[in-house]
Amino acid sequence: MQPADAQYQAALHIAQCLRQAGHAAYFAGGCVRDLLLNLTPKDFDVATCATPDIVQSLFPKTLAVGAHFGVVLVSDENGGTTEVATFRHDGAYTDGRRPDAVRFSTDPKEDVLRRDFTINGMLLDPILYEETKDPAAATLDFVHGRDDLAAHTIRAIGDPTLRFAEDKLRMLRAVRFAARLNFEIDPRTMAAIQAQATTIDLVSNERIRDELTKMLIEGHARRAFELLDDSGLLVQILPEAIKMHGVAQPPEFHPEGDVWTHTMLLLEQLPPNCSPNLAWGALLHDIGKPATFRPPDPHKANDRIRFNGHVEVGVRIAEVVLARLRFSNEDTAQIVALVHNHMRFGDILQMKQSTLKRFLRLPYFDEHLALHRLDCTSCHGDLTLYNFAKQQYETAPPEHIRPALLLTGRDLIAAGYPPSPQFKPMLEAAEDAQLEGTIHTTEDALRLLEARFGPPPAKR
Repeated sequence: MQPADAQYQAALHIAQCLRQAGHAAYFAGGCVRDLLLNLTPKDFDVATCATPDIVQSLFPKTLAVGAHFGVVLVSDENGGTTEVATFRHDGAYTDGRRPDAVRFSTDPKEDVLRRDFTINGMLLDPILYEETKDPAAATLDFVHGRDDLAAHTIRAIGDPTLRFAEDKLRMLRAVRFAARLNFEIDPRTMAAIQAQATTIDLVSNERIRDELTKMLIEGHARRAFELLDDSGLLVQILPEAIKMHGVAQPPEFHPEGDVWTHTMLLLEQLPPNCSPNLAWGALLHDIGKPATFRPPDPHKANDRIRFNGHVEVGVRIAEVVLARLRFSNEDTAQIVALVHNHMRFGDILQMKQSTLKRFLRLPYFDEHLALHRLDCTSCHGDLTLYNFAKQQYETAPPEHIRPALLLTGRDLIAAGYPPSPQFKPMLEAAEDAQLEGTIHTTEDALRLLEARFGPPPAKR
């Protein structure tokens, strides 16, 4: 982290103003953890004894996004915002999502004790940090968070059963932090997750989706999903994925093992900050295999395991999963397209030019390429088809892949064809011939259609 970072400077300024006004102010949460790990924090949050009305009175641009919970966003001159939260003690969580009531506090320790994990429960004195540049010397640690950082342990603050009863999302966050930081989950904390895993349905599907997406793109997706599996959470939130366990595959194509192992190998290769849609495509690309598994026919010599129709079944399952998790229409379309097209690379050397060019112009074809490479390197390792597709995609001029059409519906009407449903196959036939390079003018296209579909009524 560079001290000149705009977010850091904005948070530091807020803390200084609060201190000058006589209020305690600290950096809190993940930014403290990251500083102690010598990582660059994504953002800086401020915790203070000042109540929300005082915070709003001290800064010209604020937004009380959660005044009931003591949360105010303070805007800076660069257009950024910093979350400022008042120390508080939470009441009961009867819905497993948020406290029924909160009581503001002046005690930073009381505020820390209601947080989720020890590594996220430390406070940092920003003024002292500015003087020393030593985050350890500037840290207030009431929960032994530094010890757990050193031990690479995710541990709930206090009673883990109570922490997860308060907010069920914390169970997913424990898994995500353990995967991202390559930490272990404390046995008591893991046992509490396993005991309460069936209650994860109290969390909204949107929040579950967002946590899963973060797990997929933070660089340790395989570890995250194996922990989800071990904790009992995966069967609750993605029961479709559990079914990949133990589904054998033909060893001549998949020497790595069953469908679950193959999928985990794909996730292991996902780079940090990759496209979320690519990551979900990798997770779901073979989701149709368990339902379509067919063992070798003992009456057929050299028969093998088959998954006939697994792409079509996988598309339907993916659509159900994505709808349940409230994905946008745009993201759903791309993830489903990745599932639908992932086997087409097997035919790419035999494709007609028109078919190949239509394939290469799929939206976000680079993601289809990336998924195919992950698929290959997670089984047989042969990249011949990938290299061919990549070369074609990168070298074909755009005007060859998507040329200006030689023929449109208006041209058909002008030629004497009455509008009809037959226009679609006629125009597709003309475009196919254009992409194949067998026609070059509108007149060529019309002659082709007359020969294939018959002349317009006026010529009959």
